[in-house]
Amino acid sequence: MKASRITAVGLVAGAALWIASGHLMPHSSGEAAIRPGEAKTQPLFRVETASAKVMAHSPTLTLSGRTEADHKVAITVRTGGVLTELRVKRGQHVEKDEVIAVLSDEAREAQVAQAEALVDQRKAELDAKRTLIASGALPKLDLVNLESQYKAAQATLALARAERDRGQVRAPWAGVITDVPAEVGGAAFSMAGKEIASLVALDPMLAVVEASERKLAGIKVGERAEVRLITGQTVPGRVRYVAKSASPTTRTYRVEVEMANADGHIPDGITAEVVLSLKPVPAVQVPRSALTISSAGDIGVRIVGEGDKVAFVPVQVVEDMQDTMWLSGIAEGARVIVRGQDFVREGQQVAVVEAQTESAAR
Repeated sequence: MKASRITAVGLVAGAALWIASGHLMPHSSGEAAIRPGEAKTQPLFRVETASAKVMAHSPTLTLSGRTEADHKVAITVRTGGVLTELRVKRGQHVEKDEVIAVLSDEAREAQVAQAEALVDQRKAELDAKRTLIASGALPKLDLVNLESQYKAAQATLALARAERDRGQVRAPWAGVITDVPAEVGGAAFSMAGKEIASLVALDPMLAVVEASERKLAGIKVGERAEVRLITGQTVPGRVRYVAKSASPTTRTYRVEVEMANADGHIPDGITAEVVLSLKPVPAVQVPRSALTISSAGDIGVRIVGEGDKVAFVPVQVVEDMQDTMWLSGIAEGARVIVRGQDFVREGQQVAVVEAQTESAAR
């Protein structure tokens, strides 16, 4: 019994000594864990960058508008009579000076015949008396009178022929008939001043757009343009006219682009887009996602500068494309952040990874 008590007391004393040794004599590994200056550092935020390449870029200007025929006219009658023939219909192509309508004669042919007879009479009188006047049998004053009468007769004949020709209504130029409001025999009274048909000239065809005052400076007469029609056609053209005064209602300027339309496939009045190439400017192409806004509200990109620290560069948009943007204000070779730019701030040190070609292009 006495021996067991001694054993128990020994065990308790040994346990106390072992516990005390852990508090009074710590292990070297514990000391290393708490040494100042050797705490584990936070890893740097990783961003992807693309090297900026400055190149001359010609931005495009796209303006919406419509097609418009170069010439339009309402063909009217210039004399009296009843419409007896109508030789055209809507949609018909006519050539220049082609007869499109005929009026009743109204004795116009008889007037021409009478005027021709008068001219023959005056000419015969002049020829017969000219010899007598030259021989002195008649006074020279009679020659002046006879010549005046002959010229008057010629003028009367010209008027009669012009009046006869007005009875045939002709097309002033080649084009397409778009409307025929007249009817044969529909007029019981004078047709003078009444519309027979509407004519449009489809070649050349115009694309008409309106440009704001900010975009007007880059548009020049004679520049090439591309016209995209709502029908899916793409037609080349040239700027023919740029207005010098703005519309009083919209404050925009009319711009006309001329297109060849010999086959007449481009109709009048359809929706069209005009694409113009402007003067080249130095710019850098970056993904749309690279564009960001600074804390001050400026539009720009973030780059990685000296010491791998982030900096903000304000830019100007040269052209906004579908997947990328052309920007000015970025220096050649600058490391533009294309991924992670919205999660860092100016002055922050980052870990830089070069972006892949596909990623930088998006």
